[in-house]
Amino acid sequence: MEDAAKKDAILAALLPDVPFDGWTQTALHKAAARAGFDAAEVDELFPGGARDAVAWFSRWADRLTLETVAAQPIADQKLSERVALAVRTRLHLLAPHREAVRRGLALLAFPTNLGLGARLLYDTVDALWLAAGDAPTDFSFYTKRGLLAGLYAATTLYWLDDTSPDAEATDRFFARRLAEVMRLPRLRQRVQERLGGALPDPRRVLRAARRRL
Repeated sequence: MEDAAKKDAILAALLPDVPFDGWTQTALHKAAARAGFDAAEVDELFPGGARDAVAWFSRWADRLTLETVAAQPIADQKLSERVALAVRTRLHLLAPHREAVRRGLALLAFPTNLGLGARLLYDTVDALWLAAGDAPTDFSFYTKRGLLAGLYAATTLYWLDDTSPDAEATDRFFARRLAEVMRLPRLRQRVQERLGGALPDPRRVLRAARRRL
């Protein structure tokens, strides 16, 4: 079994326990033992313990979101509709694990975990834009992800306490604010005018930065 499949199996065993035991090393080991993994293997797969388990949970949700949206006919939908679908899909996939999400956010709120939380949020937002079929390589690469990060974070907090059927209130909450993100083209044009020309490809900048490290 590949490492990713092992992590998925351990995560599946752990998630039902998280609402009661939290994201802890003890809960991780107990769940892994039920799934047939010994402590040494768990420590090798999740060297950061509960932090790594929460990170895998988030990336698991990102992966399932991409797979689920990719299986749907969305080519004829507007970008705003595709973004809303991606967000709705991720939250729907997480609905059975709402308390695990809540406890995961609480763990990531500790000062020592803020960096990890920021990375996971960026990865999620990137996955949502990719699921929506939008992969810009200009200035909007930054602004779209930055705007959606704030919007998705606020929507997730709203969703955690949403008791409406099928999280309909969350859908309305997100829809009311999505227009702010979709104003990006006008924002980009204003920034370009002020800077006096085209903006650099962020992927090229990142590649150059990596070469210097």
